[in-house]
Amino acid sequence: MTTWDNAQQHMFATVSSSVQNSAVRKILITGPESTGKSNMARALASHLGTYYVPEYARSYLNYIQRPYTQADLLQIAKGQILLEDAYMHIANKYLVVDTDMTVMAIWSQEKYGEINPWIAQELVSRTYDLILLMDVDLPWVYDPQRENPNDRKRLLYLYRQSLEARGLAYHLISGGGKKRVNNALKVMEQVFSLQDFVC
Repeated sequence: MTTWDNAQQHMFATVSSSVQNSAVRKILITGPESTGKSNMARALASHLGTYYVPEYARSYLNYIQRPYTQADLLQIAKGQILLEDAYMHIANKYLVVDTDMTVMAIWSQEKYGEINPWIAQELVSRTYDLILLMDVDLPWVYDPQRENPNDRKRLLYLYRQSLEARGLAYHLISGGGKKRVNNALKVMEQVFSLQDFVC
């Protein structure tokens, strides 16, 4: 068993032995690559004084130091879910989630033409209090882990299609820099009926 597997087992044991804070509201940041998901998650978590769930895929792919396989996508999906559940125990009223099973399902379908049943089940069973879909209006920035610079509008359509097929309400977030963050905060103010979100 690898060090990575041991770490995952330890995290799962920790999550399983405690009770999640059901009062925490989960804010999902999703969308195609290079749309500012991680920056948005960090900014919102900082503004709210809480934690954000980082993208597990980045750490995993950096760790394995080889081209990923279809089997790796399942491990990434499971790791992402474990992280999300773990952070629920320490979040302060809100938890910002960077990446979900929508990302994993579309990634799997695009790369391998199918979705693992475990990912498909988590896709429909996971719930969030607010879904923010990042628009593709930001420039694509090269990163060795990114793969789709040329068909971002098509991928955004797939995200919309996936969310709508599940009957999920979502908000498309556009704009650059602080304006993008403020647009997200304005949505949060409306959805949660609070007055302290907008910078």
